[in-house]
Amino acid sequence: MKPKIPTPCLCLVTDRDRVASGDLIGVVSKAVDGGVEMVQLREKNHPAGKLLALARELRAVTRGKALLIVNDRVDIALLSGADGTQLGEKALDVASAKTLAGPDMLIGRSVHSVEGAIQAEAAGADFLVLGTIFQTSSHPGAQTGGLELVREASQRVALPVMAIGGVSEANAGEIIRAGAAGAAVITAISMADNPQNAASRLSESMISEQR
Repeated sequence: MKPKIPTPCLCLVTDRDRVASGDLIGVVSKAVDGGVEMVQLREKNHPAGKLLALARELRAVTRGKALLIVNDRVDIALLSGADGTQLGEKALDVASAKTLAGPDMLIGRSVHSVEGAIQAEAAGADFLVLGTIFQTSSHPGAQTGGLELVREASQRVALPVMAIGGVSEANAGEIIRAGAAGAAVITAISMADNPQNAASRLSESMISEQR
């Protein structure tokens, strides 16, 4: 059975180069304890063997606690027992990913416009990661869509929309008010002195908008 995405959903995207403590697995474990409900493994420069080993480590700390999504690599997602895969706009198409993954795996698509969101929904994606929303240190200088992009995309598609790019405790509530189903973050958790507390505060800021 295909897993359900909780709402609101806080997703931690991994980046081994942006982990304050240097301990990615430890940060993910603490973040999950703090309220992260989805972890996206995105380590584009890892060879397949290292990526699979890391995916299995992350599966061990997320099992029964949070969804595990592997960026682009359907094969690694399947071999590690992950819950799904996240496809970039230039990655494998959704239909082909579904053929490989089968009916029980979540297929996400990264999009950067309302048109991209509509196309991804039509192609059969299960959820969308939409960005860049605000200025972010991980992608400096990237064009941002702001809350208006979140609002319009959320109105035009029925899929869960996860906002990414510069999301923090200060603006996470605004993301939810604009219609997003959740937020995906890197720096706000992985570079925090206390990842568990950072995740907890982010989660609470989103949940408070739905009360």
